[in-house]
Order: sequence, then C-alpha cells, then structure tokens
Amino acid sequence: MKLTTDHETTQPLAAWSAVFALSLCASTLVASEFMPVSLLTPIASGLHLTEGQAGQAISVSGLFALVTSLFISAATAGCDRRSLLLWLTGLMLVSGVIVAFAPNYPVFMAGRALVGITIGGFWSMSAATMIRLVPTARLSRALAVLNGGNALATTIAAPLGSFLGQYIGWRGAFFCVVPVAALTLVWQFLTLPRMPSHEQAGAAAAFKVLRRPEVPYGMLAAALFFLGQFAVFTYLRPFLETVTRVDVTTISALLLVMGIAGLVGTSIIGFVIRERLYACLVFMSLAMAAMAAALTVFGSSLGATAAVMVLWGFIGTAAPVGWWTWLSKALPDDAEAGGGLMVAVVQLAIATGAAGGGVLFDSSGYRATFLFSAVILVLSSAVISIGALRRKAKVNSQCAACVPASPTL
Repeated sequence: MKLTTDHETTQPLAAWSAVFALSLCASTLVASEFMPVSLLTPIASGLHLTEGQAGQAISVSGLFALVTSLFISAATAGCDRRSLLLWLTGLMLVSGVIVAFAPNYPVFMAGRALVGITIGGFWSMSAATMIRLVPTARLSRALAVLNGGNALATTIAAPLGSFLGQYIGWRGAFFCVVPVAALTLVWQFLTLPRMPSHEQAGAAAAFKVLRRPEVPYGMLAAALFFLGQFAVFTYLRPFLETVTRVDVTTISALLLVMGIAGLVGTSIIGFVIRERLYACLVFMSLAMAAMAAALTVFGSSLGATAAVMVLWGFIGTAAPVGWWTWLSKALPDDAEAGGGLMVAVVQLAIATGAAGGGVLFDSSGYRATFLFSAVILVLSSAVISIGALRRKAKVNSQCAACVPASPTL
C-alpha cells in the first residue's frame, strides 16, 4: 500500500523542525533504554538486587518494545499518527518519573516496561513518519538526521549516566531524562502536522515477509548478532569494576571513548557496505566474537580492555546500519512491514541477550557470559553466510535462465 505523504501541506521549515524534534526524541529514547548499562551496580545496590536482576531492566523494555512493534499499527488503525507520537512521547516522560522514584523492584520494572512501549511504537513508525514529513528527494537526509540522534545518544548515554550517577545518584540520572522528554513533547506538539492513519494491514502483516527466501536467514542472523552483543554490553560496568578494577571516572571515560569510536564507525560504514554488504556482516559478527573471547583472557589489563572497547564501539555501533541496509535490499518493495519485524527481532534479541547474560553472570561469572556471546556471534556469521550463498545461487540461476540458448547449426 502506498503511504500518503503530507509534506505538500507542511511548510519546509516546519517539516525540518519536526524532523529534528523526532531526532531529539530518538536520542532521549536511546538514552532511556540503555542508561541502566552504566548504572547497573548502583541500581542493584539501591534496590537490593543482584546485578543480573538489575540487568533485566534492559530485558523488560526490549520485551515490551517487541510486542508493541508487531501490533501497534493494527491496534491503532484510524488513530492520527501525530496524536499517537505525542502519546508515546508522554509515556516516555511518565516512565522517567516512575523509574526515578521507584520504591521497589516491581515499580522500577513497570517504569521500564512503559519506555519499552514507547521504543517499539516510535521506531516502528519512524521511517513512515519521515516519508510523510519530507519530499522523497530529501528522505535520505531526514533519515540521517533521525539516526544521528540515535548515534549521538549511543555515544553519550552510557558515560553521561555513569558520570551523573556518581554525583546525583542513579535516580537523579534517570530523572534527567524527564525535562528532555518534556521539551521533546512540546516541540513535537508545535511542529508535527496532522497525519491521518491509512493503515489497513492486519496484525500478522509483519510476518508475511518471512515467505521471501532469504529473509528468514537475515532475520535470524540479525537476532543472533544483537543477542550476542547485548549479552556482553549489558554487563560491561560490573565487569570493569570487578575484573579490570577501575573506578567510576575511568569507566565513564572508557564508555565515552567507545561511543566516539562508534560515531566514527557509523560515519564510514556506508562506504564499505555498498559493494561488500554480506562480507561486512560476516566480518562484524566474527570480529565481535573474537573481542568477547579476548575479554575473558585480557580483561584484567586496562590497556587491552580499552583497546577491545574501542573496537567494540567502532563495529557494534555501526552494525545496525549494515542490518538496515540488508533489509532495504532484501525487501525493497515491502520495507515498512519488514521494518516492523526487524524492530521486533532486534528487541527480542536485546531482551534475550540481557536476560540470558544476567543468568550466566550471576550463576557462572563473566567468562561464561562472554564466551556464550562469542558462540552466538559466530552462529550469526554462519547463518548470514548461508543466506548470502543461497542468494548468490538464486541470482546465478536467474541469470542462467535469461541467457538464450545457442542456435543449432
């Protein structure tokens, strides 16, 4: 179904203001989603939890994001998309307040569930919203601005959370999201145009793309990649404190350097994946598997750990660009349905990685957790390799079928 665009009735300045408002919303969402990573130890101490239990804050937001991303389109059919985005942003604000003042673990997890709903809804509609805000010729630029907010938050959220938590506590760090969410809400209210819903798809529409031959391989490989990544990333802080034995200031610096490396990786990956997409996806999975394994051997060395974290940020932050590029190539005529499924797959993987990593971290220690991650990442490279080979065989067979038979003399 062709999406109706609304940019004809939106003034260019107002449209771009709305794009930047949504970019700020993306930054705030990403900061909210991953702030527990840098505050895991104080959260566990403040709520009398194990670090593995505190890590489930990532899992629960991922779980609710997954469910929301799959069904929000059908569940809100007929609802103006402007109103829906405003409600989701308001939900993010309420979540920040609940988490910051949570008196116990269940209330804390309820707040995290609310931010998960916002994450799933926002990212499922983000590309479609950009299409309706700006002309097609400017769409790539608008998406770059939106994802720039994502990359920026990925860079600063963890070190900033660690830094703020050192001085105003983990509750104060979470509450810092609230005024930013309020600003985002007001900005969107003033700039977003009305966007009537034209969605008629059923609740199972996102799953229909799995009928395409190469899509199951790509989705499974993406799931394994993010599962393996977050089995490690979620528990970096307790690892750095107990194995590398560094203080909070050093942790903040390491996370910042890792984020800056991620910005650099994101800025250059586009040049690499144009011609070598599948090779790049395989390499990223294998490289991150090697890094996860390396931390089990060299984790007590600050220099070696810092080097691994730089490489982890460089590749791990840039990886989503590769997977979304794969999606655009695999589903060029059905990217919206595929996007909803991809959001669900990634969120399920994040939740599973954080949950499984937490169980292993509590029961068997960091080595078991990081080696589990390495195995999963190797499996990801294997699955996408199989998908690439099947795609190549299909292309070759199509080319052979198109070659005319040689005339008989």
